[in-house]
Amino acid sequence: MTDAGDETGGSGGSDDPREAVVLDYLPTGLPDEQRSNTPVAYALGVDEFELYLVRFDGDTDLNVGDRVTVDPRGASVSRVGRVDYEELSGAAESELEYAVAAIIDADERRFVDFFNEAQAITTRLHALNLLPGIGKKLRNNVLDLRKRQPFESFDDLEERVSGLHDPRQVLIDRIVEEIQEEDMKYRIFATRKRTE
Repeated sequence: MTDAGDETGGSGGSDDPREAVVLDYLPTGLPDEQRSNTPVAYALGVDEFELYLVRFDGDTDLNVGDRVTVDPRGASVSRVGRVDYEELSGAAESELEYAVAAIIDADERRFVDFFNEAQAITTRLHALNLLPGIGKKLRNNVLDLRKRQPFESFDDLEERVSGLHDPRQVLIDRIVEEIQEEDMKYRIFATRKRTE
């Protein structure tokens, strides 16, 4: 676990607090920490989809899906550390896709704007091509249609772009893949765990 409790900043250099969605809450601590009875939670960062292990002071009442402030540390948070996907509990792994979906649903505009603003990564590769099921023809269709008028919603995308079925799920699949795979060459949404 890499300590993240004193790191500052968030996506886009904003001064807004960074939040994370609780994937699993363990009120009696981690099973392999016999001397600790401090509550912990595995959580997923809202801005950059980082994975966290959050430790709390004393009794804390949390549920899966709740949001906690990780930077600066929220009320009753004693320590925040980044973890890899392999370090998550089984329950946290099973909640990951639901948490990603909840983050996307809470800020649909941000993710629709990805389709409006995505750019070429290299002369041969466009960011849109990194999404599952989007090849050259579908990418060109998205690029052409967004020039005419920016997309307003996932429904608008699906209606206007022939062949693009469930763009919300396409994003969920890509984000989950980026979180799970440590050695991906190109990342659009999920940052890598920072080593220090």
